[in-house]
Amino acid sequence: MPDIVVMFFLLGVVAGLVKSDLKLPKAAYDVLSLLLMLTIGLKGGMALHESMGPGLFTELAGIVLLGILSPLIIFPIVYYVVRLSLANSASLTAHYGSVSAGTFAVALAYVQGRELLAGGQVTLYLVLLELPAIVLGLMIYRKLSGQHTGSSAALWQETLTNRGVILLVGGVLIGWLYGPHAGDQVTGLYTNAFYGVLALFLLEMGMVAATTLHGLQRSHWRIIAFALVMPVVLACLGLGMAIALGLPEGSAIILASLTASASYIAAPVAIRGAIPEADIGLAMLASLGVTFPFNVIIGIPLYHSMWLWVTG
Repeated sequence: MPDIVVMFFLLGVVAGLVKSDLKLPKAAYDVLSLLLMLTIGLKGGMALHESMGPGLFTELAGIVLLGILSPLIIFPIVYYVVRLSLANSASLTAHYGSVSAGTFAVALAYVQGRELLAGGQVTLYLVLLELPAIVLGLMIYRKLSGQHTGSSAALWQETLTNRGVILLVGGVLIGWLYGPHAGDQVTGLYTNAFYGVLALFLLEMGMVAATTLHGLQRSHWRIIAFALVMPVVLACLGLGMAIALGLPEGSAIILASLTASASYIAAPVAIRGAIPEADIGLAMLASLGVTFPFNVIIGIPLYHSMWLWVTG
C-alpha cells in the first residue's frame, strides 16, 4: 500500500480528471504551502539542535556542487535530444535543476514513516539545491541568446528573498536555537500537524496536476519521455553524491528524491519574468503533470530500492 498521504494526491488527481467541483480556496492553499515550508524548516532545525559538526560544511559543499552540476547536465539533453527552443530549454533546465518542496515533504514523510536515519541538515539541501539551477538556467539563456535578462545580483536577491526560502531558513534557525522542547508550546502546533497539512497540500497538488494533463497532446511525447526518464537519471546523480558523502540511508533517499524532482513554484516565477519567450505551460506540464506524480507514486520507493541494491 502507498503511504496514506500519497492517497490524498491520487484523490486530487481523480477529482481533477472527472472535473469535480472540489477545490481548495486559493487562500487556503497559500496558508497550507506556508505552513508546510515553515514546518519543514522547524523540523530540520530541531534535528540540527546540538548535533552540528565540522563535517556538515563539507557535506553542504557537496550539495552545492550537485546543484551546479545538475543544470549543466540537463541543458544539453533538453536542447539537443528533446529538441526544444533555446528559451524552453533554459526554462526546463531551471525547473529540473531546481527542486520541489512538495516532493521533499513526501520523501521526508516516507523516511520518517519507516524510521530511517536522516540528518536535520536535509532541510538545507532543499534550499541549496533550489537556487543555483534557476540562476544557471537564466545565465545559459543570456549567454547563448545574447539577450540581457536582468542583473545577476537582482536575480539572486529575488531568489534568496522569496517567501519559501525565508520560511525554510527562518524555520531552521528557530528550530536550531530552541530545539524540540524549549519552544514546544509554539512549534508543537506545527510539527504535530505536519502530516495533516501535507495531506491537504497533496490533495490540491493532485487537482492541479490533473488540470495540466488536460492539455496533453500527442506532439508532447518527447517532453513526457523526458519528464519520466530524467528523474531517474538525476536520482542516480543524487545517490552517487550520497555515497561519496557517506550519508545515512534516510538522507540518501531524500537527496535522491530532491535531485529527481522539478520546481513548480520558484522556477516558474523567475522564468516568467526573465524569459518571456518560454512556454511556462510546457514546463508545468512536465514538472507538475508528469514528474511530480511519478516521484510521489513510484519514484521515491524506486530510489529507496536503488539505494538498497547499490549498498548491498
